[in-house]
Amino acid sequence: MSRHQVPDVSHHQVPGAGPGDRQVPGPTTGHGRISRAEPELKRLDGEVREAYVPPLVAPVTHGSLADIPFDNARDAPHDVVLGRKGPTGAWADVTAAEFAAQVLAVAKGLIAEGLRPGDRVAIMSRTTYEWTLLDFAAWAAGLVTVPVYPTSSAFQLRWILQDSGAVALAVESAEQASALGPERDRLPDLRHLWVFDKDHLGQLAERGRDMPDAEVSVRRGVLGPDTLATLIYTSGTTGRPKGCALTHGNFFAEVDNAIELLHPVFKSLTDEPASTLLFLPLAHVFGRMVAVGCLRARVRLGHAPALTTDELLADLGGFRPTFLLAIPYVLEKVFNTGRATAEKMGRAASFDRAAAIARRYGEAVEEQRHGTGPGPTTRLRLARAFYDPLVYRRIRAALGGKVRYAICGGSPLGHRLASFYAGAGIEIYEGYGLTETTGAATVTPPLKPRMGTVGWPLPGTRVRIAADGEVLLSGGQVFRGYWNPQAGGVTPGSPDGWLRTGDLGALDADGYLTITGRKKDLLITTSGKNVAPAPLEDWLRAHPLVGQCLVVGDNRPYISALITLEPEGIAHWQRMKGKGATADELTRDPDLLATLQRAVDDANKQVSRAESIRRFAVLPVDFAEETGHLTPSMKLRRDAIERDFAGVIEGLYRR
Repeated sequence: MSRHQVPDVSHHQVPGAGPGDRQVPGPTTGHGRISRAEPELKRLDGEVREAYVPPLVAPVTHGSLADIPFDNARDAPHDVVLGRKGPTGAWADVTAAEFAAQVLAVAKGLIAEGLRPGDRVAIMSRTTYEWTLLDFAAWAAGLVTVPVYPTSSAFQLRWILQDSGAVALAVESAEQASALGPERDRLPDLRHLWVFDKDHLGQLAERGRDMPDAEVSVRRGVLGPDTLATLIYTSGTTGRPKGCALTHGNFFAEVDNAIELLHPVFKSLTDEPASTLLFLPLAHVFGRMVAVGCLRARVRLGHAPALTTDELLADLGGFRPTFLLAIPYVLEKVFNTGRATAEKMGRAASFDRAAAIARRYGEAVEEQRHGTGPGPTTRLRLARAFYDPLVYRRIRAALGGKVRYAICGGSPLGHRLASFYAGAGIEIYEGYGLTETTGAATVTPPLKPRMGTVGWPLPGTRVRIAADGEVLLSGGQVFRGYWNPQAGGVTPGSPDGWLRTGDLGALDADGYLTITGRKKDLLITTSGKNVAPAPLEDWLRAHPLVGQCLVVGDNRPYISALITLEPEGIAHWQRMKGKGATADELTRDPDLLATLQRAVDDANKQVSRAESIRRFAVLPVDFAEETGHLTPSMKLRRDAIERDFAGVIEGLYRR
């Protein structure tokens, strides 16, 4: 993760750390430390039950995340570490020295306002520059930050503020501030309310103008790797969210090993400095981990608050990142939009041929890297070169034009899209993790991808498969526990050192992990067949006409599905078919039902007859967070959906 001529991060030290605390001797491949990252495997009855990859860096023993801006300013003051979008839409560079000065000014303001070490400060905003600035300023003042999704209701916000005991809340807009409304009277601990759009961070900086810099240095000095850094509340598919207590050391274990492993992503191998535009919510651990990692390694980081297609594409075109952090939905949308555009131009068949060639190319490269194939043939290389300016370059242009890598998480991307993007010139690194693991616990190893899996354990991490198939995790990034104010702090989350994830999975013969579903989501039909719904749902969701899919069938004679329609995809389909049907009429349209049946048939090819979808219903509405059917991280709230559409589900089982 370098910017211009930044020294190798593997030799960058935290203040106070002894020599060698972060040094990693030994050569690299130029694409990651593959030779140092092979997993150690344990087998039981011939099956791999545990995989461990040794860490690529020694654990940080001194200092905290609060030191990062100041270390950067000391070591490379002129390096650009952030990009900030101005009112005109132009992006302005922010150097390490400039950012450290802003962090210091706001931190002094927080101290001047009377906030004490350990106080919790909540941040409720979209993905903005101010979010990251306040995050690091709060740490520099010895505080604990509590992210809140900007889409949270007043009740959800009040719950998080009450449970965390937050004394301050920063929001993006006056509307968010007013939305707290009458709940404010139930928050006696909340003494401060700041609004980014009203330049309250600037006013904080002014408030702390006379505060000595040494006050911040003293507060930073008492922080260590074991100090609590943040409480991230899991969105949860049922019940109230719980606050995951993550330490500064958890973040260091996560990002330092990721930086060292993913050299081509974070440490540019060309003259083009590494950069990323972050559009995932900073309230989610994935986005937060990336923001910390980019500052840690001086990668230019930009923020994109708007997720509408037009605004996001405009931001990507203006910022032009070299890598992206994305959930599968975004990559699916880019692919489906490209296909729809080609269809409007009468070139759908050409796009489909190009997609097939890209997949074959990506698969051939993967086989070559694993030593199981000769690589792309001359004919395949020529075909890929032919379609590059016609199709693949347009896909890359939609992502800003310079993107060569994407880190994808949240749910499986699937072999089809992963191989397509690899063949189109964008290498995908899939990862798997939880809030409780500070982000990724496994990740695709550079030069050794295995599409359809979520990779090997992140260096320093152990993955174990329990007897019932549950995935267990252990490592330095695993959280301290859940916040429990009634118990006076944190309740340990994994007393025996193993985090029980609730996910089902399997390790293959080489230690690659595949996630097959959630334990609590497992469906058991009346014939006794266990069915994991996630693979079928993920496959169908990738279809351009499908918005979301919920597979049902627990204690039923067979498996069925509820399908919602993707608005842009169905609008394009209607234009191409010359249909002006309403949403209700579409659910009964024979042409649409036939198209979706073919998609269901394709999905059923991945499973046995007993696990296949026998019947489905198309809903006239989509699942959304606002309706209570999705979490802020786009996960299905199964209980809510099954309750609200109980009549439709019953209809699927009437003969």
